[in-house]
Amino acid sequence: MKPVPHATTLRRAPVQRRSAERLTRILDACADLLDEVGYDALSTRAVAQRAGVPIGSVYRFFGNKRQMADALAQRNLDRYAERVTARLRDARPGDWHAAMDAVLDEYLAMKRTAPGFSLVDFGNQIPVGARQGEPNHRVADRLTDLLAGFLRRDPDDDLRRTFLIAVETADTLVQLAFRVEPQGDERIIGEMRDMLRCYLGRVLD
Repeated sequence: MKPVPHATTLRRAPVQRRSAERLTRILDACADLLDEVGYDALSTRAVAQRAGVPIGSVYRFFGNKRQMADALAQRNLDRYAERVTARLRDARPGDWHAAMDAVLDEYLAMKRTAPGFSLVDFGNQIPVGARQGEPNHRVADRLTDLLAGFLRRDPDDDLRRTFLIAVETADTLVQLAFRVEPQGDERIIGEMRDMLRCYLGRVLD
């Protein structure tokens, strides 16, 4: 079964499999409609119709469309963590180059292909255009917890600060790359990789 958001993002957490599957359909419909009509034109009624569920089923989980977008962002982060973890299964433990490539490659792949991701990613861009710091802290903390063991490092404040700086830098430059080219300007992405390698090499080598 596909992962569902943490219960804290929901009015009511799904208990039965049928309820969890309904929630997945609602979030899938939300993601598709975000790509088609944007956030401003998104409505809970349209999501219910696309998902094939009664409108009451949407309100069982979410009070409004902002809560629905927040839950989609949390699901994106959960799926992202799963993708990074899968990439690192065959990598040599301690290889921060492999970890950095996995983190960047999987983010870029989701940005290019995951429905609704370009608008909500991990919670940064709703309202559209707003770049708030709190989601990047959440991403950095998630990566610290995910990668500390692989890198053979303690998940201490120094490592969290390192990942936060890397996440903030990557976030800014990825946004620039996708403003220049719809699929991301590869030259800007390449410059970003070089910058991050220099910074992480100084800290992690």
